[in-house]
Amino acid sequence: MRKAAVTTVSTVAGVILLLSLKPHQNPAPDTTASPPPSGTPGASSSSAPKEHKPSSGGASGTYTGSVINTSYGPVQVSVTLSHGRITTVKALRTPSDRPRSQQIAADAVPRLTQEALSAQSAHIDAVSGATYTSEGYARSLQSALDRAGV
Repeated sequence: MRKAAVTTVSTVAGVILLLSLKPHQNPAPDTTASPPPSGTPGASSSSAPKEHKPSSGGASGTYTGSVINTSYGPVQVSVTLSHGRITTVKALRTPSDRPRSQQIAADAVPRLTQEALSAQSAHIDAVSGATYTSEGYARSLQSALDRAGV
């Protein structure tokens, strides 16, 4: 009888532990995203990043993404395309109101830029420890790619 009680208590404790571990949730899109820019039909800043495959003869030029407001400050990027291929991504705004936010952005932005250049899309992995900055970066990059029509 004692073994059954210990087993039951252990099982219940294990289930409670598992239920208390929740996967990381994205911030609510309604509170962190700026509204889609006017004149850009179909652009949604609250959608998940979509992967874009460059096509030959695609768009060329520099396009600025939307400002994405995160819990730690705004993020905005611009992207330069040459025939539909991403050649440069530049962070125009990053969280900078606190020294720690500046430090995180200084570490994360070069890694995010390299990831975007390698992926040739806004479908990039977040930098550990810079989740909000990473999400803002990817969403702003996606809005710039949407404006370019790629």
